[in-house]
Amino acid sequence: MPSSGRFTDLTYAVGWRVVRALPERLAARGFAAGADWATRRGGKGVRRLRSNLAHAVPDGTDLDALTKAAMRSYARYWLEVFRLQDMPPERYIGDMFIHDEHYLRDAYAAGKGMILALPHMGNWEQAGAWLAGTGVPFTTVAERLKPESLFDRFVAFRESLGMEVIPLTGGAEPPSALLIERLLAGGCLCLLADRDLSARGVPVDFFGASARMAAGPAALALRTGAALLPTTLWFEGKAWRGRIFPPVEHTDVATMTQEMADAFAAVIVEHPADWHMLQRVWLDEPDGAAPERAAGQAAPGGAAGGNGDVEAGGNGGPSGPGER
Repeated sequence: MPSSGRFTDLTYAVGWRVVRALPERLAARGFAAGADWATRRGGKGVRRLRSNLAHAVPDGTDLDALTKAAMRSYARYWLEVFRLQDMPPERYIGDMFIHDEHYLRDAYAAGKGMILALPHMGNWEQAGAWLAGTGVPFTTVAERLKPESLFDRFVAFRESLGMEVIPLTGGAEPPSALLIERLLAGGCLCLLADRDLSARGVPVDFFGASARMAAGPAALALRTGAALLPTTLWFEGKAWRGRIFPPVEHTDVATMTQEMADAFAAVIVEHPADWHMLQRVWLDEPDGAAPERAAGQAAPGGAAGGNGDVEAGGNGGPSGPGER
């Protein structure tokens, strides 16, 4: 009888192969049905997603319908992950449109390093394939999964798309040293940054309530002089969309992280169903409880504190199962 870890890895291996073999329309229907089943079941992740979404939309929004749509969006993310290796570049590049892409190209051309900080929105795996496929190789950090064979499977998948993947833990050296090295050489980092894995994150005002976000993107930018570009992604029909924000001014970790959070909120409020956050963001909420108040937009304003520790960093690059 295989161990639970081995069984998990085997399940993903079989699923990866089967989903890639199915006709796309049939696979999409199956993933949508699975998302609807999970929504009806109402497990902890779904309850947390609903609670998070309640912060991001105006009072009176139908949260049941929005949660269903968000779970379908999340299922689409996984469907595309399984099929991305077989997707022709003319599709994942040709069907992608990035608003204000010039900020990205200008920062990369400057040769001083560039950090793309993203929330868990849209399909960051496809966006990574698009980025590498359009001439910007990049490095990302991945939280180590269990079992090790599953982690290795996801690293191999990402590397096949042109990403350099550094493990968050268990590597030959701390990831911060390698990240700094890549930035000082003029390279690009992609870091998911809308939740803090370190318990040392920066307090931010996020949709009018206190949250913590990763300190790493701002700390790395200050340490190396690299440009910090908040980046958001969403789905549009069968295509993909994104927006690059102007480089965050280099001031201090707290102020820069707040500006990053404000950029995330500005697009999440427009495309809430594509924000795939099934884990806690606002730490003062009990698990699965919806907040009493739902704010329609992010409040501006600064955040105090933030230790500026690079190791508090982004919570990894495109994440795998269990990383939420």
